[in-house]
Amino acid sequence: MSIDDFWGVIPAGGSGTRLWPLSREASPKFLHDLTGSGRSMLQSTFDRLGPLCDDRFLVVTGWQHVDAVREQLPELGEDDVLVEPSRRESMPAIGLAAAILEARHPGAIIGSFAADQVIIDEEAFRACVTEAVAVARTGKLVTIGIEPTHAATQFGYIETGEPLDIDGAPRAHGVTAFVEKPDPLTAEQYFRSGRFRWNAGMFVVQAATLMSMLEHYQPLMAKYLRQIAEKPIRINELWPRLTKLAIDNAIAEPAAVDGRVAVIPGDFSWDDVGDFASLAGLLADNADSPGVKVLGRRELVVMQDATGVVAPRSGRTVVAMGVDDIVVVDTDDAVLVTSRARAQDVKKIVEQLVETGRANLT
Repeated sequence: MSIDDFWGVIPAGGSGTRLWPLSREASPKFLHDLTGSGRSMLQSTFDRLGPLCDDRFLVVTGWQHVDAVREQLPELGEDDVLVEPSRRESMPAIGLAAAILEARHPGAIIGSFAADQVIIDEEAFRACVTEAVAVARTGKLVTIGIEPTHAATQFGYIETGEPLDIDGAPRAHGVTAFVEKPDPLTAEQYFRSGRFRWNAGMFVVQAATLMSMLEHYQPLMAKYLRQIAEKPIRINELWPRLTKLAIDNAIAEPAAVDGRVAVIPGDFSWDDVGDFASLAGLLADNADSPGVKVLGRRELVVMQDATGVVAPRSGRTVVAMGVDDIVVVDTDDAVLVTSRARAQDVKKIVEQLVETGRANLT
């Protein structure tokens, strides 16, 4: 199943503020096991790509997380971890990996997959990536679009176009447009039309093609990234000059308008674990207490006439009675109590902590 010239690129960044206090600046969600699998989200991403890449990986992460990344993935070589001096969104991170591979391994194809996503059917995922590689060989930027299960407003969408006739990729379609997170009415229209897919931020492309597109749409960024690839010692000098841009805004959206983007339909279960409501959907019910989801030691949770998700991380016993759809996260220095309905708003609490001088808790 290994694809000789295929490299797995894993952007490992972000702080996952909607999963606070589990996820923190110093220990973001990709470093945690959030499904009870025994492997962190980063490790699971690495495992999922391994059969396609063998040992061809680049992980791009912030300087604060380098040691943790190396500890979790001891298989990585010295040059397989690229360190961002500061956050610059996904385009500089993925572009740095592409610039390095363009210089060192001409003809390399990269598959960029974020470190903080959950995919259940890994065989189906790898089949989609294999099709995407076949399309990438034709010079297109390829994304994998997730088939929507409901009218979600927390994801961007991909509008699919006409089928493409490409050997090895029978399900490939062109992409008409990338669209931002919609309002509920628009999301319902997207869902019912059958033409839209969720944008999971998965991209497969030849490294040289990505850099050529970047040179066309963001020429200064391409210039600086190539200079860093040529002389890595210049990264601290040049990195601050890079514009903070997501890959969608930087190249995917304009390239779609120019007919240079394709999509492979993702027919596998996917979740970005964006908040505790999403997390609850990934955890199994407690056998003794239907409707109760526990992330951690089940014996520490006592629920009576109550449902919800509980993460007992401090070692203390957590008890809830007479409440439905509650979220309780108990850590050594902070306790979160909310409802699944308000799970998206946890980010606002993190912002409030920063504003009130308690950034040490974030």
